[in-house]
Amino acid sequence: MVKQILAVSLMNLKTLHTRVWSSLVIMVGVAGVVGVLVSVLAMATGLVASMEHAGRPDRVIVLRGGSDTETSSQLTRSAIATILDAPGIRRGSAGKVIGSAESVTVLARPMRSGGTDANVTLRGVGHQALALRPEIHLVEGRWFKPGLHELVVGRAAQKQFSGLQIGDRVSMSGQPWPVVGVFTSGGDTHESEVLTDAETVVIALRRSLFQSVTVLLESPGAFAAFKRALTTNPQLSVEARPEPEYFARTSSSLTTIMHFVAYVVGSIMAVGAIFGALNTMYSAVSARSVEIATLRAIGFGGLPVVISVLVEASLLALLGGIFGAALAWIFFDGNGVSALGGGFTQLVFHLSVTPALMIQGIVWAVLIGFFGGLVPALRAARLPITDALRSI
Repeated sequence: MVKQILAVSLMNLKTLHTRVWSSLVIMVGVAGVVGVLVSVLAMATGLVASMEHAGRPDRVIVLRGGSDTETSSQLTRSAIATILDAPGIRRGSAGKVIGSAESVTVLARPMRSGGTDANVTLRGVGHQALALRPEIHLVEGRWFKPGLHELVVGRAAQKQFSGLQIGDRVSMSGQPWPVVGVFTSGGDTHESEVLTDAETVVIALRRSLFQSVTVLLESPGAFAAFKRALTTNPQLSVEARPEPEYFARTSSSLTTIMHFVAYVVGSIMAVGAIFGALNTMYSAVSARSVEIATLRAIGFGGLPVVISVLVEASLLALLGGIFGAALAWIFFDGNGVSALGGGFTQLVFHLSVTPALMIQGIVWAVLIGFFGGLVPALRAARLPITDALRSI
């Protein structure tokens, strides 16, 4: 049985060059399915990676009770003072707590691609911002000076939006705010933002409230005591979450949508690819009906014929899947994109075509080939021997 399977399968594969155009139908169709699937899933993977890099388990964000995002939160100065006085917060070399009361708003900036306006997060940070987020590194220009209308932009935001080069001026509250520096933060979510001095922007916008407080704890284990001190204080109504938990919650809806789109679109395309493989393999079986009948007449069983057809269809689909995954990696891996994140602001991140995604796409390809070749394979095994031989 094994020898028969190998013999028939090798014979089919050796004659593939005579069916090159019909074989390309399967390969191209499957390559399209895998390319789209892997590319869309790469968006979700890149978004998750961007969020994970922004979060540290020993860094905690505090919002008003019941708020899901910073833009929906408001904290008074007295509440901020109480939060920064809670136990468990790490202190710097000067003995000051490493924490930052932050003002979060949005700027409307034209995107480089298309020129349409989109919201960019403007984050006002405190004096301890760099100690709080040591992953932030200035790569061009200088840091903003507290008290002055100056901005420092993330590299990802600068690449996606116009008017954020050093020397450009952003109009806010009727005043020009020059861009004086550019920073990177390892490709995390903060690299999509514009930073300035919190007190300055609060005064300029005529506000009296801040949106959040972010603190660096002595260790991740200090979170329980820190949270308990806040939640048991009757003067406060706040929620404290470690950054990984906060970013996972804010990105969960977007990643769910991306996965849904990827699998729905991929499934629709996969059905089309299966029908393409079905038609191609039906044609191949019909063209080789005499050959198959001859093999059956000299003693070859039906099972080797079935497996040989499935091997051919699966191999063609496998090649198409590898080609599609490779194209997705070449053209999309590392590409910067922007999507509407929490708080209705544009979040800039990079697509990440991982080996796991490529393998997943190739598995889809093999399954498409298998199901596309299954019915033609069964037809080949049930082909009436006498009728086929009589047509010679």
